[in-house]
Amino acid sequence: MKPQHDLTAGPIGQTLLAFALPTLGSNILQSLNGSINSIWVGRYLGEGALAATSNANIIMFLMFGAVFGFGMAATILVGQNFGRRDVDAARRAFGSAVGLVLGVATVIAALGWVFAPQILQLLATPGDALPLALSYLRVIFLGLPASMLMVLMMMGLRGTGDSMTPLWFMAMSVVLDSGLNPLLIAGIGPFPRMGIAGSATATLIANHVSLLGLVLYVHVKDLPIRLKGAEIRYILPTRALSGTIVRKGLPMGAQMLVMSTAALAMIGLVNREGVDTAAAYAVSQQLWTYIQMPALAIGAAVSSMAAQNIGAGRWDRVGAITGYGLLFNLVLTGVMVAVVILFDRPVMTLFVPENSAALPIARHIQLIASWNFIVFGATMVLFSTVRANGAVLAPLIALLISLYPVRIGFALLARPWLGADALWWSFPLGSCVTLAMAALYYRFGNWRSGSLDVPQDEAGEQAHAMTEPGGRSQPTG
Repeated sequence: MKPQHDLTAGPIGQTLLAFALPTLGSNILQSLNGSINSIWVGRYLGEGALAATSNANIIMFLMFGAVFGFGMAATILVGQNFGRRDVDAARRAFGSAVGLVLGVATVIAALGWVFAPQILQLLATPGDALPLALSYLRVIFLGLPASMLMVLMMMGLRGTGDSMTPLWFMAMSVVLDSGLNPLLIAGIGPFPRMGIAGSATATLIANHVSLLGLVLYVHVKDLPIRLKGAEIRYILPTRALSGTIVRKGLPMGAQMLVMSTAALAMIGLVNREGVDTAAAYAVSQQLWTYIQMPALAIGAAVSSMAAQNIGAGRWDRVGAITGYGLLFNLVLTGVMVAVVILFDRPVMTLFVPENSAALPIARHIQLIASWNFIVFGATMVLFSTVRANGAVLAPLIALLISLYPVRIGFALLARPWLGADALWWSFPLGSCVTLAMAALYYRFGNWRSGSLDVPQDEAGEQAHAMTEPGGRSQPTG
């Protein structure tokens, strides 16, 4: 069967941009949803509640990373198999990822509910924000399995070359979440007054409704990742596919965990500067979500497009895909940085009052740190390309070095001389080091000879076992 959206033919730049823009739209909607919710929380409940949601969201990103790598590995497998025109193998990979992700996410959600107080205490969450953060976090944990499955389905669709369907269902989720937030926070009309827990409950409801809608849509439209009839058994992972997804997914998930734990360490350092700085950092993070959106969208497009082309043996297109990705990142992320810096004050006052002590701190943070996302975006493109052929350890090692010895180390060592500015300058320093290592590995590393092969097992997978992605079409020299 021919892929629903063939990313192995046509003009590379135009195809990449056409794929990336709906993904960017999805990212914008997702970030807008978070910002709107933060506005409701900040306006209704104050700076302490805003700092509480910031602390809780960092923890959720940490939990998310524990299972996200499986989804990333499955997406690459789906893309490579669609490049080979092997739809059944793509469905097997997707089904295995569904089974793994749901199982792990359910366990993490249960553990997170139980140990949420201890986690928040480890973060040095300010005392005023602690009970608010706990109420918010526990409800969010309840929705983790549905959130992960929603993200996995969107990633799977993008692996087939479809970036429009995820956009529509992200829009549904955003409308529901942002609409329910004020109703459940303030108890408007027939809704109960739940305070900060109402914000989390709105997210939980929106995710479950949107997930159900997406599942029904995929089946009614018979989209490539649909599983029905005998294919339902694909959700029970085979040993061969489980081994490949876990072997490649764990390092990619570990990258998310490394980023999350570094963010947690930074939150701990920021919290020690007081509630105003913590609130300012929370506002800065809201703006950073928008700045990094083009990089994330372009990285997702590069990964899906490179995976399909590698699966099809079109190595002649992979280098050009990377080049266009770097160019688009420079232009789009650069524009985002300029817009945010120019219009930071009116945007920030959406989250905190104009007379808030957090406002000048947040503006200062933006001037020092926001430009580092241009560098981050270039790194994202290079890592997305090498991951598309299963190279996952080098990006993990690069992140470990740049985030801990470099970023956190600089923030700690330079703090006696630079004060809180050491925290903000550590961001561009870490990003520059990561880009240098990514560029060296892309140019000189052995990622082109990598493999996402699935070994045969006794369950009869011989007909669906995958060969080395590049096969005989890999370049020589």
